[in-house]
Amino acid sequence: MDNAFLTRNPYHAGLAVTPNCDLAPVADAQHAHHFRNSLPMYKLIAFFCLALSLFSFASTAGAQALPVDSLDRIAAIAEDDVILQSELDRAVANVLSQYRQNPQQLPPRQELERQVLERLILLRLQVQRAGSTGIRVTDSDVDQAIQRVAESNKIDVRQLRASLEHEGFSYDEYRKTLKDQLLVQRLRQRVVQNQVNVTDSEVDILLGSNSLKSGEVHLAHILISVPEAASADQIQVARDKADNVKKQIDGGMDFSAAAIRYSNAQDALDGGDLGWRRYDEVPETFANLAEGMQTGQVSQVLRGPSGFHIVKLIEKRANGQKLVTEYHARHIEINVTEVVASEDAQHTVRDIRARIVDGHEDFAKLAKQYSQDPNSANAGGDMGWFPIDQYGTRVAEVLATLKDNDISQPFQTDVGWHIIQLLGSRQQDRTDEAKREQARDVLRNRKAEDEYENFLRQMRSEAYTCASVAEYSSASLPQCGAETNEKKPAAP
Repeated sequence: MDNAFLTRNPYHAGLAVTPNCDLAPVADAQHAHHFRNSLPMYKLIAFFCLALSLFSFASTAGAQALPVDSLDRIAAIAEDDVILQSELDRAVANVLSQYRQNPQQLPPRQELERQVLERLILLRLQVQRAGSTGIRVTDSDVDQAIQRVAESNKIDVRQLRASLEHEGFSYDEYRKTLKDQLLVQRLRQRVVQNQVNVTDSEVDILLGSNSLKSGEVHLAHILISVPEAASADQIQVARDKADNVKKQIDGGMDFSAAAIRYSNAQDALDGGDLGWRRYDEVPETFANLAEGMQTGQVSQVLRGPSGFHIVKLIEKRANGQKLVTEYHARHIEINVTEVVASEDAQHTVRDIRARIVDGHEDFAKLAKQYSQDPNSANAGGDMGWFPIDQYGTRVAEVLATLKDNDISQPFQTDVGWHIIQLLGSRQQDRTDEAKREQARDVLRNRKAEDEYENFLRQMRSEAYTCASVAEYSSASLPQCGAETNEKKPAAP
């Protein structure tokens, strides 16, 4: 995650999720061993970025304190829900607060309101679709997310809440915003999980093509979107607008200001900044383009599936050799069960350790006799060679304190009590494995991005939306009472 993102406004982040903090699918916790702690292998998902950014929002307190008119009017309708004028005003006020030092980068107020309203509508439609398809987020889920936010900022939840309230944020509103982001993230998971599959042969083909790029690139982009099933005239209007934007940039207009003013992408209000991403984490067209660009260079207008793009290369950097420290260890495990209390399991492990350390009995022999880990007991508790985090954080924490041949004190995991002996460590070159995993990620991300982008475009085109206020209406958001987008049944 780029550091700049951490200073962005939380409500802004919720409205304009940047691709480097996109709502990426969350991989299930991987269990290489049955006592391994369940550590979710998160990519940078939007709700976490939203929450992290929340802790650096001192400048937005005044905006959040805006009063809600008792006669609040409706700004827009999004299917079965409405967006109130007060919601839009607070969101716009937060954007204005964020850019108060550089107001010239913002588009005219009316255009800014339209952009923010469109993002509110898209977010609301995704939340509605999540609910209608049975996706649920419990209070416990939100509590756990908040706990992770607090831990990442090295504070507790009580301090986090106090800081929010001190800065003028409603804790309840923060929880609701976080819950919405979790719903959207899980919606994306559901949409792509059954549609995105990467085979070994696809990985082999990509690696054999020598087209896989290593390294990272920092890009910004501007999107001039084209509506679903656009006519030739609509495409030409978008093309002309993109050409005009490029002309203004060539004439000296700041790229970030142009993105804020003209881009239709979700990251427009971030100046189009994509942050640092691996080459395989950006669209293939962008990656191929960036490879031949110089730092600071701005591309010509590019045609893409969703419209016309202008790309700026901010910086790029190379990757080196992938070296991984592996550990060789053995352990003895006594499980906690309905009939074996935690204290009893701990006592057994402590006695076994004393027999090894003080009585000089053989570790492997005792592991075969007592260990209840079916994967290693018959091998004398031998766990083989593995990366330090393979068996979860608790095992990793214990291993980090040991020297070769040291035997740990008894420690507890989800399944019971253990002792572990470090037999050795080594540096392994995992460059080839890392490259293969990168290739798999490339293919998975490409498919997931395309699948969800198509889903969003279809959902947006099918949804009944309209602006209750005339000045908020546009080609994609007609004024209520003059709609051209008739309500269609929701997609299954």
